[in-house]
Amino acid sequence: MEVDDKPSAKGSGSAATDKFKSERVSADTSKERASAVYQDLLSAVGEVVKKHEVTYDEYDVVKQWVIDVGEGGEWPLWLDVFIEHYVEEVNYNRHGFSGTKGSIEGPYYVPEAPKLPSVTKMPMREKDLSAKQLVFSGQVTDLEGKGLSGAHVEMWSNDAEGYYSQFAPGIPEWNLRGTIVADDNGGFSITTLLPVPYRIPHDGPTGAFIESYGGHPWRPAHLHLLVSHPQHNGIITQLYFNEGEYLGNDVASAVKPELVLDPKEGDDGLQYVTYNFSLDPKPE
Repeated sequence: MEVDDKPSAKGSGSAATDKFKSERVSADTSKERASAVYQDLLSAVGEVVKKHEVTYDEYDVVKQWVIDVGEGGEWPLWLDVFIEHYVEEVNYNRHGFSGTKGSIEGPYYVPEAPKLPSVTKMPMREKDLSAKQLVFSGQVTDLEGKGLSGAHVEMWSNDAEGYYSQFAPGIPEWNLRGTIVADDNGGFSITTLLPVPYRIPHDGPTGAFIESYGGHPWRPAHLHLLVSHPQHNGIITQLYFNEGEYLGNDVASAVKPELVLDPKEGDDGLQYVTYNFSLDPKPE
């Protein structure tokens, strides 16, 4: 039997949904808070319906699309692309953080990536070596600039074709994924692939949603990072590239000026860039 090894929205969406469902979550939201949020949400939807005089045909299209998103396993994808940036911004501001700016996690994070030393090369295939490589260095510090010994820098990114391991077939499990353990001064140096812009899975209902308003499914090239230390609040963020496409019209609305890198090419043909992370202390 012929095996389809091409990534699809359904396959990627199902993988993201299965991952999320395996990590059952809960929140200590009171009934009073839940009631207030639900009422405001429904009122906001109601105001949109009134403002645009939504027809029954349009209403039925929305119902069908909601069903399609669920059956296609694409709710983690859709929510992380179109809603998460609001949640991320609110929570960064709510906690009064002043360290490194955060960004969305997205649907492709996988916990417990293998630990790697402070100076390391990300796991990659032989075929990946022909793509442009990036040497990404920096330091994890507290707000006063003191290096945080043993800080963890989890990194994940796409390959030269724009695909993430564990969410597309034919890619080794931990390809371009790792947890880098910083040195005694919080320093690290990571050789990885220079990521490329990619289209979010768009052959399913999320793609139909984007097409319905004349949008595009592209995200700019970026590195995903989760930086943590036991005595400090961790930060989830993404780093972008100053000459990259789609910086100004990212489908996920996640780009921030503070998170844009400016790599320079070395004599060896590799791209080099430095970026330091500053973490807020955990409250006592």
